[in-house]
Amino acid sequence: MKTVKTEKKIKVSGLAEFDMTRHLKSKRAMTEYLNQVISDGDDAELATALGHIARAKGMAEISKSSGITREALYKALKPNTKPRFDTVSKVLGALGMRITIHA
Repeated sequence: MKTVKTEKKIKVSGLAEFDMTRHLKSKRAMTEYLNQVISDGDDAELATALGHIARAKGMAEISKSSGITREALYKALKPNTKPRFDTVSKVLGALGMRITIHA
């Protein structure tokens, strides 16, 4: 007797949208994600990654800790933006992270 496998077709519109913030539950996951984005060298992706991490941590908490309004954070950390260094520095500080340079 042959076993027949049937494939169920799924429409793309039926798939749930991927939410990166669901995978950023620990500080280690956040750090690894950000390090990977930085090592890839995609400047435009940096703001997106920081936005994902800030949303995973809680945008209100990051806003309060960084001294940047929530609205300004959403604007600065949306995809394909280039936030100023002081914004990146404040957000990283609010996340308890820092930039280090290695040679």
